[in-house]
Amino acid sequence: MSPRRRNATGFTLVELMVAVLITAILFAMGYGALSQALTSRKAVDEQSTRLSALQQAFRIIEQDIEMMQPRPVRDLLGNTYLGAAYVDPNSLPTGTLGAAGNSTLAAAPDGVVQLSFTRGSWANPAGLPRSELQRVGYLVRGGKLIRQHMLVLDATSGNVPEERELLDQVELLHFRFLDESLAWSDSWPTPALQRQSPAVQLRARPIAVEVTLKLKDYGVLTRIIEVAG
Repeated sequence: MSPRRRNATGFTLVELMVAVLITAILFAMGYGALSQALTSRKAVDEQSTRLSALQQAFRIIEQDIEMMQPRPVRDLLGNTYLGAAYVDPNSLPTGTLGAAGNSTLAAAPDGVVQLSFTRGSWANPAGLPRSELQRVGYLVRGGKLIRQHMLVLDATSGNVPEERELLDQVELLHFRFLDESLAWSDSWPTPALQRQSPAVQLRARPIAVEVTLKLKDYGVLTRIIEVAG
């Protein structure tokens, strides 16, 4: 066979198989790297979304509590008044709150409003004929932190609260209150405030509120919020 004829021949079968094998290996390596990059990007996006939701939830709670006003409201039956800040006795905790993962504090019953209060500076960009005061409440239902607000202050049983889900994966919501004697208490009015007249108790507000959330992914998070004024 002449040299010219030999140079015109193509690849052998073995050479083709080796080339295909090398190409397959390179494609597999590239796919693995791309898949890992996409998985990492998805995890980062999920963590970023979760952190943003957590920050937003605390921001809303902080804005509400800072704007707490000394305005009591009628109860839903119209028989009596609820204080400017009201804690449902059925939601009072038992146990102790330790470090993340070491809490023996019992969660409040599912769906019970743990804290309700009157807040001011309710934005009214549409200029509707309503008060700037708003009655809000916080509860946990089905593992979700929920903010409620009433469209009228002195609501009746016929008024349905508006709800907004702030956060999921919530295992526990807990409030503590600092009164003028600088003593912390799980209940409101605090024992010291209960010695005052009913009129004083109805309009009383805490100096600060400690908000604790226990989440499945972040553990125990605590924020102390000062009440303005």
